[in-house]
Amino acid sequence: MLTLCGFSASNYYNKVKLALMEKQIPFAEELAWLGSTNPEESPLGKVPYLRTQHGAISESDAIIEYVEALSSKVPLLPADPFAAAKVRELCVYMNLHLELVARNLYPQAFFGGKISDSTRDRTLEQLKKNIAAFAKLARFDTPFIAGDSFTLADCSAIVHLPLVSSASKILGGSDLLAELPVRDYLARMSERPTVQKVNADRKSNTEELMARMQAKAAR
Repeated sequence: MLTLCGFSASNYYNKVKLALMEKQIPFAEELAWLGSTNPEESPLGKVPYLRTQHGAISESDAIIEYVEALSSKVPLLPADPFAAAKVRELCVYMNLHLELVARNLYPQAFFGGKISDSTRDRTLEQLKKNIAAFAKLARFDTPFIAGDSFTLADCSAIVHLPLVSSASKILGGSDLLAELPVRDYLARMSERPTVQKVNADRKSNTEELMARMQAKAAR
């Protein structure tokens, strides 16, 4: 049995969780907050990490590739090498060029912190540039973000794009993804039972996370 360790408020945790559920691979979940992870299984103390019969795997991209290789019953990568590479390309754009950039805004947008005006402005400008590039790759003319089938790219899009939209709107005054049909895409994806489960768990765990942060701040 695989065990996914981390917490459901994490978008990277949910990326892996969604892939496991879509591929119909049985797994257990183990709650591990930042600061309480197993250093032997996650050397940098990050989440998620996946415990397998052979040992643990950290880093969501490595985990998700492992998950894909475990079963061919429900493929999340196309068989064609070029098409598979285009899915991975989209994943890199969303993970590295959208979400990781937008993450600079999260302390103030979501957690009551404060970032400098220069960090805010620089981040928003970089996001505008990167979103324009992302728009050239995303397939909003098809049912899914990389084409006609649900892929690993959708696992990233479903968990990352809402955060990019919200953070840019809160700190920049407008949703930088608004000119793309992201809202319609996410509405379609929200009809999937797997996405509904991930979103419900995320909401519940986020409330728990915020309560923990408030309790820590009050000490």
